[in-house]
Amino acid sequence: MSKSVPEKMVHIRPEMTVLDVVSKHRQTESVFKQYDKQAGACICCEALFEPIKDVAAKYGLDLEGLLADLESSINLG
Repeated sequence: MSKSVPEKMVHIRPEMTVLDVVSKHRQTESVFKQYDKQAGACICCEALFEPIKDVAAKYGLDLEGLLADLESSINLG
């Protein structure tokens, strides 16, 4: 009887809103701030209620990179 190795737990999904993520994982706010310059706007100010996947599309951000950075901040915290 073999057990599969569990994959790394994913805390943040593309359909979650910025507010969902920041309220559950406060340390992610700094990641969003890092992406503000690239976005040309304050993500937490302008897109708080939007899903992360929509934020990435709207501001031309790399969705996979953003999700990875958000996950990393949770794992470090």
